[in-house]
Amino acid sequence: MNYPTRFVQLISSYLCGLCGLAVKRSVFVLSPLCSLVLISSAADMSPKELASAVAAKQEGDAYIRLRLQVKPSGNAADETLQLQIKERRTKTATDLVYQVLWPQPRKGESVLLHQEAGHSASGSLFTPPDKVQTLTASQLRQPFFGTDLSYLDVIEDPLSWENQTITGTEAVNGVNCTVLESKPNKGESEYAKVRSWIDPNRLVQMRIEKYSPSGEVKVRIETSRVANDDKGRPIPANLTVQNPQKGSVTELDGSRIKHNVTFSDSDFSPDGLKQVSAPTTAAE
Repeated sequence: MNYPTRFVQLISSYLCGLCGLAVKRSVFVLSPLCSLVLISSAADMSPKELASAVAAKQEGDAYIRLRLQVKPSGNAADETLQLQIKERRTKTATDLVYQVLWPQPRKGESVLLHQEAGHSASGSLFTPPDKVQTLTASQLRQPFFGTDLSYLDVIEDPLSWENQTITGTEAVNGVNCTVLESKPNKGESEYAKVRSWIDPNRLVQMRIEKYSPSGEVKVRIETSRVANDDKGRPIPANLTVQNPQKGSVTELDGSRIKHNVTFSDSDFSPDGLKQVSAPTTAAE
């Protein structure tokens, strides 16, 4: 049976991403000795080393299935989407494709996001049957499929920023975490800083908060469950995204992740958005 995993970390970034947002449960047991070595290594890491260690778990190619539920504030009805995600991540560039599988009236709606280290993000939006739109800088700040995340939230990676600082420790849902503060260079992000509460034992972000220049929390992402991916690595399994100002909530619940899949360059092109297909080959 398949179980949820994370977003982009996604959506990520935490989607990350948004990224990987899905997981297939498997058995993974660390010996007491290995656990002690992991704890010791994490405790000895510099801020940049810690950020790099968490980011490294997101690198590579992956295919993900995700259930996304938007719960608006007020009396507006909830909305649920089933998505498939294609992602290709390296140390210097990220390509992400999100495509709606369900509900049927929205099937095929797709978005392509691309960003290279040190450069601004770009994106394309496809609306069936044949409308392809290049996203402008302002449109990239709009809600991602109606959620509390923007397209930029999904693609940008604060763990890759140059300025990383450990500001202390704090427990999140009973897990003692190291608090990592990431600050962008001028023009690198609309946020003034991003804080990540990282479980040093499993190198998992248990909470992420993104702050405006005025100091307000604009987005809060909580990991409600951690599970192992298909490589046996602990990753966020269920995520809750909140906008404190609006009072709305987005829940991310994955169902499957597959690494080492084979993609072509056309999968990450505007024309490729028109094809809602899963990868056909994979390295087992």
